[in-house]
Amino acid sequence: MRPATERDIDAIQQIYAWHVLHGIATFEETVPDCAQMHARFHDITTQGYPYIVAEQQGEILGYAYVSAYRPRVAYRYTVENAIYLRQDLGRRGTGSLLLAELIRLCEAGPWRQMIAVIGNSGNLASIGVHRKAGFDMIGTLPATGFKHGQWVDTVLMQRALSSGSLTPPDSVEPIGADAH
Repeated sequence: MRPATERDIDAIQQIYAWHVLHGIATFEETVPDCAQMHARFHDITTQGYPYIVAEQQGEILGYAYVSAYRPRVAYRYTVENAIYLRQDLGRRGTGSLLLAELIRLCEAGPWRQMIAVIGNSGNLASIGVHRKAGFDMIGTLPATGFKHGQWVDTVLMQRALSSGSLTPPDSVEPIGADAH
């Protein structure tokens, strides 16, 4: 595990492209090109959010990041996570390692809640990885997406970070908070 860099974007784009074209975990239907992925990476990292990769022998196996859960300022202590693995590497523990590192990084920051927005209620691997990491099932939004000729549910899971809602947030505003 290590922080992602601009040099990783080509591999990240290839991983994500497979999920866009063949999967239902993302509701995106058009593959973003490398320039778009660079812009997304830049937007997330310049706001101070963690963006990491799993690398083995110089190969990117997967990536993960957090971003703002919602743009309104009251949500500033809540992040949404995303994890994508190379299509041939599921069920080897890489997703769990990426999620554990994201949680560690976020707990070192100002954030207090992490939300997983999982495409496809049948995505038992992702649901299991999140459950194992301490996420609670919040609910399922049925048939919120339509991709590859089928209706796809959205699963919401949530995990407290650090002391969660037990104490007020620190007086320092998190990076990425806006005035919306």
